[in-house]
Amino acid sequence: MEDKNSRPFDTDHIVRTYFRLALPVVLSSVVTILYNLADTYFIADTGDPILVAGVSLCGPVFTVLMAFGNIFGQGGSSLISRLIGADDHSAVRRVSSFCFWIAILTGVVIAVPMLLLKRPILHLLGASPDTFVHSEQYYTILAFGAPVIIANFIHLNLLRCEGMALQSMIGTLIGSVVNVILDPIMITGLGWGAAGAAAATVIGYVLSDLFLLAVVLRKSRYFSVRPQEARVTGSQAGSIFSIGITAAITNIASSVCNILLNRQLVAYGDEKIAAMGIVMRVNMIALMMLVGFSFGGVPLFGYLSGAGDKKKRNELLRFCLLFLAGLSLTLTAVLFICAPGLIRLFIQDEGIIADGTVMLRYLTSGAVFAALVMLLTCVFQASGKALPALMLSLSRQGVIFAVVLLIAAKAAGYNGVIASQLIADIVSAGFAIGLYFAFVKREKPEKTE
Repeated sequence: MEDKNSRPFDTDHIVRTYFRLALPVVLSSVVTILYNLADTYFIADTGDPILVAGVSLCGPVFTVLMAFGNIFGQGGSSLISRLIGADDHSAVRRVSSFCFWIAILTGVVIAVPMLLLKRPILHLLGASPDTFVHSEQYYTILAFGAPVIIANFIHLNLLRCEGMALQSMIGTLIGSVVNVILDPIMITGLGWGAAGAAAATVIGYVLSDLFLLAVVLRKSRYFSVRPQEARVTGSQAGSIFSIGITAAITNIASSVCNILLNRQLVAYGDEKIAAMGIVMRVNMIALMMLVGFSFGGVPLFGYLSGAGDKKKRNELLRFCLLFLAGLSLTLTAVLFICAPGLIRLFIQDEGIIADGTVMLRYLTSGAVFAALVMLLTCVFQASGKALPALMLSLSRQGVIFAVVLLIAAKAAGYNGVIASQLIADIVSAGFAIGLYFAFVKREKPEKTE
C-alpha cells in the first residue's frame, strides 16, 4: 500500500483536495465557454441568422463525438481512479493505453458512416433548404476531425486521476486559444464561414491532443500509450464500457433532445432556432461551471471508493451538494437579470434578442436541479455503479425531457417548448434523490461491519 506521501490525493484535507482538483476543471470549462462564445460571436458577427442557425443545427454532431470520447475518457477514468486507490499500477498502464488507442480507432470508424450518410443525417438534424449549405460545410469538417476530437477526451480525463488537473486544464486552454485566434481569420478574414468555424475547432483539438500526449510521455507515473500494453481483462472492459456508455448516453441523449427541440422550434421559423443556438451557448456560462465542479470531484470520489473510505466520500458529497446549490442559485440570478444584454452581445436582431431573453430565463431557472442531477450522476459513475448512473443519464436530457417536451408542446405550444427543460430538470432532480437514497440503503450493511 502507498504511504501518505506517495498518494495521488491528500484525503486528510478533503475539501481542499476537492478544490485543487475541481478548480482547474472549472477553469477549463470557463475557457471552453469563452471559445464557444467566441465561435458564436464571430459567426453571428456576419449578420446572417441563417448561418447562425445552420451552425447551431450541427451542435448535436459535436455532442455525439464527445459522447464517444467519454465512453473511454470517463469510463476509463472511473476504473483507473479506483485502480490507483487499490494500488494496482500495472492494470492502470494497460487500461490507459487501451483507452487511448481504442478512442482513435473509434473516431476513424465513426467518420466513414458520418460522411457516407451526410445528407440524411443533416435532414434529420432539421436542416432546411436555406440552412443546408452552412450545416453541410460545418458537418463535413467535424466528420473528418472525429478521431482527434474523440481522442482528446481520453487524457483530459485520465490526467486528473493522477492529480494532474492543471496539465489537463492547460491542454484545454491550448485548444481553445488556438480556436479563438483562428475563428476571425477563417470565418470572416478568409470568408470560409461555417467551414472556417469548424476548421478552427479541429485544428485546436489537434494541438491540444499533442500537448496532452507530451505530458503523458514525460510526466506520468502511471499511464502508457504503448500499443503492446493496450489490453484489458473482460471485467475491466466491462467496467469501462458500463460506466463509459452511461456517460456517453448522457451526451447522446442530450444530442437527441436537442434535435427534438430544434424540430419543434422549426415550425416557428429559423429565427427561433438561431435564438436557441445563441441561448444554448450563453447558458454554458452556468452549465459548464456546474459540470466542472461536479466532474472535478470524480477522481477523488473514485479514489475514495477504491480505497473503501465511505465516510470521507459521504463527507465530500455533503459539501459538494451545499456548494453547488449556492453556486447554481447565484448563476441563475445573474443570467436571469443579464439575459437581454448577453443576447445582444452576439446579435442585434431585436426579434432574436426578445426570443432569446425568454428562452434563457426559462433555461437557467432549472440550474439548481440540474446541478443535483449532475453531481449524483458523477458519484454513481465514480463508484462504478453503472445502473443508477445510467438511469440518471436517461432522465434530465433523455426520456424525461423527451416526454415533457412532447406533452408541453401539445399543451402550451411555443411556450411549452421553451419551458420543457425547466420542467424536466425539476422532475429529474426528484428522481435523482430517490435513486441516491436507494443506493445509500444498500450500503448500510457494509457500514456496520
